[in-house]
Amino acid sequence: MARALTGDASTRGHEKDSNAEKSSGNTRPQLSSALAALRNVIVTSDTIIRRIIPGLAIVFILVLALFRAGELVTSHTETEKSAQTTLSLMASVVATRLNAVEDSLPANGFRTTLKRALADSLPAGAIGKSRVFLVANKQGTISATAPALPALEGKPITALLSPSQPLTVFGARAGVLTVPVSLGSDGENENFLATVHHLDGSLGMIAVLQPESAVFASWRDDLSANVTLFVGTSLVLLAVIYGFFSQATRAETADEMYAATRGRIDTALTHGRCGLFDWDLSRGRMFWSSSLYELLGREPKDDILSFADVADITHPEDIDLLGLAEHLLETGETLVDETFRMRHADGSWIWLRARGEIQSEPGRAEPHLIGICIDITEQHRLAEQSRMADLRLRDAIETISEAFVLWNAKNELVICNSNYQSLHSLPSYVIKAGTPYGDVMAAASNAEVAPQPVTVNQRGGAPEGSYEAQLEDGRWLQISERRTKDGGFVSVGTDITALKKHEEKLMESEKRLKATVSDLQKSRQTLEFQARQLVEMADKYQEEKTRAEAANQAKSEFLANISHELRTPLNAIIGFSDIMTQEMFGPIGTERYSDYCKDIYSSGTYLLNVINDILDMSKIEAGRMSIDTEIVCASAAAEDASRIVTGAATEKNISVSTDVGEDLMVHADKRALKQILLNLLANAVKFTSDSGVVTLKAEPRGDKLRFEVKDTGIGISERDIERLAQPFVQVENQFTKTHQGSGLGLAIARSLVELHGGKLTIHSEVKKGTTVSFTLPLAEDERPEAAS
Repeated sequence: MARALTGDASTRGHEKDSNAEKSSGNTRPQLSSALAALRNVIVTSDTIIRRIIPGLAIVFILVLALFRAGELVTSHTETEKSAQTTLSLMASVVATRLNAVEDSLPANGFRTTLKRALADSLPAGAIGKSRVFLVANKQGTISATAPALPALEGKPITALLSPSQPLTVFGARAGVLTVPVSLGSDGENENFLATVHHLDGSLGMIAVLQPESAVFASWRDDLSANVTLFVGTSLVLLAVIYGFFSQATRAETADEMYAATRGRIDTALTHGRCGLFDWDLSRGRMFWSSSLYELLGREPKDDILSFADVADITHPEDIDLLGLAEHLLETGETLVDETFRMRHADGSWIWLRARGEIQSEPGRAEPHLIGICIDITEQHRLAEQSRMADLRLRDAIETISEAFVLWNAKNELVICNSNYQSLHSLPSYVIKAGTPYGDVMAAASNAEVAPQPVTVNQRGGAPEGSYEAQLEDGRWLQISERRTKDGGFVSVGTDITALKKHEEKLMESEKRLKATVSDLQKSRQTLEFQARQLVEMADKYQEEKTRAEAANQAKSEFLANISHELRTPLNAIIGFSDIMTQEMFGPIGTERYSDYCKDIYSSGTYLLNVINDILDMSKIEAGRMSIDTEIVCASAAAEDASRIVTGAATEKNISVSTDVGEDLMVHADKRALKQILLNLLANAVKFTSDSGVVTLKAEPRGDKLRFEVKDTGIGISERDIERLAQPFVQVENQFTKTHQGSGLGLAIARSLVELHGGKLTIHSEVKKGTTVSFTLPLAEDERPEAAS
């Protein structure tokens, strides 16, 4: 049986391959229509056949009767002709033999000799079947008989054969006639077949008689047998006709009852959203009720569905029909209860629950799974909604911050969240639904110190039915309990330990506050006295601040004035020393004077630079330094600055390189940008040892241009970087100072950068070098290129 199922399942591929035939010619729908038409013709003809069968049976009986009657009549005629022929032949044979022995008959004892001669002349079997041979003389008197009939001897043969007919009737050509003959003593006549043949000589004639009863004895037996068989057959056929008519009537009534019952059942199944099925497991065929077709939105039909037809509309993830059938056949299980989906005619899926039992009909080995399919789509949807609602409720209960628990009317646990479990340190096996309240509390390792509802510690504003309880671990809960409509109760516990501690702290704070208030009252007078002192000190501070600002202003003005006053003689000193060094008006004389002139020139130049720096710094601090921004070529400014420091760098064998694109333009004050770069490069060259490297690089960063001056000099410690950019601040003091300078170059550079809206940053590491960077805004024409 499993092989049959497997074979049927293997035909799925062939059936699926026939999908092309379905799409082109719709063979199966046409075949179904033809079968339905043939079924209707059969049903219609069945009614007609039921009505004409009785008539056909009666006609058959009549025809049979006529046929048998004809046969019997023919048999009667043939029997009569056969008997006549036999009698005629026997008479001829006996006459011939008697003629042959006539001359040898003696005169004395003629009759006795004649009887013997008659007996000897009879052919074999002539005496049988009641035949009588009579020999008469020429006078017509019977002389001998065979078999011996003494009562007839001596009587005239004409009186015996037919007293009313002359003897000439039985001539040589008279043949065989039927005549009434009386052979018995009672004198009653009986019809005999008789024939007479004339003899030669003294003998007159020989007559052969045979009664019709003996001639037609076998025919009458056949007639009796045929009549008996005909009557029996007719009675049997009539009984069969009656039974057929009765059964047909009963079957028609049963069909009507079946149709009515089936209609009622289909109506009930249709309204009940269910249907019947009969699955032949060994052949893989299935019968559906019309209600099951309507349940799936399909046209009802009476033909049997194949295994592939059902499997095509069954969801493969829910049930494996082939596996189920094989399992039932192999294990011998009889009950089936499965839930699965089947495709509706509109393409949707219908949830069905199939329940059935395997039945085997007596005399048949093929098992049938018979059962009912119930539409549970609505129940499945409601169950899914209920499950989702339950999940949402559980999620909601689980996500609340309070401890939640629900008990039923029997004080059994219904549901609780993890906060409740962790609050009482409950094991997992206790928090199952249906656990009694006593068992839950017995398993709790952190129970309430006062578990019964009390109002001792009830806070103001707490709702009715709420109370506070302290747990064994010292925590406090505010528990709110409410009765449910079914007699149970729900309990929500909120951890108020922090609130209780806060209340305790508030009480302690209140005590301390009272003590503090008394202390404050005592120190109030002291504070008022101190406030008056602070006011006086603030007035003095304001006076000192005004005096300091005035002094700073005077200092700045003094520096500006003294710088201006010093620059005039310094210019003369520098100019005259330069003339003397170059010996423009003739030689000086002694070479040492030339060296002195060079020293005077370098010292004057250095002093002028210091004064210029002091003057610039004083302008910046006084707020009188202003910048006029314009579009400046960054590469040109970098080249000018590097060219100025080239001389000092060459003396120390320091390599100064610039990496600034020629197309980079910035918004800046040209003189200020040049001074910033010059100050940074001069500082880098100053603090870089011999054979060092100084690099000036510029690259766009968004809408800014970032300048970077990097050297391999002595470096700066991290703690000195913050104060290094302050005016007059140097890392080396006057006792350890190894490099000349006023300490204003870096401060001026940072101030000028800040005036442009940028920021100067310093990154340095001792004995590894310093990197000073600052940013200036790119010109508008250069920003898209920088961004790209």
